[in-house]
Amino acid sequence: MKIGMSHGAGGEVMGNLISQTILNNLSKKSVEGGYGLDALDDGATIPLGDYEIVVTTDGHTVNPLFFPGGDIGRISAAGTINDVSVMGAKPLAISNAMILQEGFPIEDLDKIIKSLSDTCEEADVAVITGDTKVMEQDKLEGIVIVTTGIGIAKKGEVIKDSTLSVGDKIIITGSVGDHGMSLMSFREGFGFETELKSDVAPMWGIISKALEVGGVTAMKDPTRGGLANCINEMARKSGVGIMLKDEAIPVKEAVRAASDMLGIDPYEVANEGKVLMGVKA
Repeated sequence: MKIGMSHGAGGEVMGNLISQTILNNLSKKSVEGGYGLDALDDGATIPLGDYEIVVTTDGHTVNPLFFPGGDIGRISAAGTINDVSVMGAKPLAISNAMILQEGFPIEDLDKIIKSLSDTCEEADVAVITGDTKVMEQDKLEGIVIVTTGIGIAKKGEVIKDSTLSVGDKIIITGSVGDHGMSLMSFREGFGFETELKSDVAPMWGIISKALEVGGVTAMKDPTRGGLANCINEMARKSGVGIMLKDEAIPVKEAVRAASDMLGIDPYEVANEGKVLMGVKA
């Protein structure tokens, strides 16, 4: 058996790879009773006195590197910041490791780093360490970025994706399918009256306000696999069923048009600037 594209796309195939090949070959997967790898949440926790340090890591590839609404630098920063944020932790810093193709334009790298930095500044997050490697032209295409995020939450205030309760309401913070459909439409050269743009953005501002109001029981960002994969994972891990009203889920007309043209369900494509929350009714 060999790795296929489906192994990195979210869903059951990827889940089987993680559980059967990765988790089975790792022994120590948590620290001091913290939330660890077995939980398969957006991040892990390390208890530290009256606080919990939240750590997450993410690898980023995207084609094209620059697209309407963002680029690989913005996704690399926002994706990791959001993974920390949906754990209920204030994001503090990220690391940034890059693997570059030999011959990669310095001008493009400059734009990518600037975009990553600007995105971090939106969430008051520092870039505190990193690494850079270069590979031969025929061994890598473009650039791969790996970011690790660190955040902090008070002890007992970490939010998980597995703690929905019967009676909770589900909130999605905006329209779904924007990022995935904008990329696919851009690659295919489709044009629409309303130009599709990625929703990629750091979400700590919205999340922090929700936490101030209170009542948040579970959170996750619907990236790979989109809303459908995210809501199913939260329900399965929480041991509950979820009833959704199709008419209550916001989808932009341009996204619906692109979805119909490509034969793709907008609920199943990635979002990079939305949060799915469970809240007390």
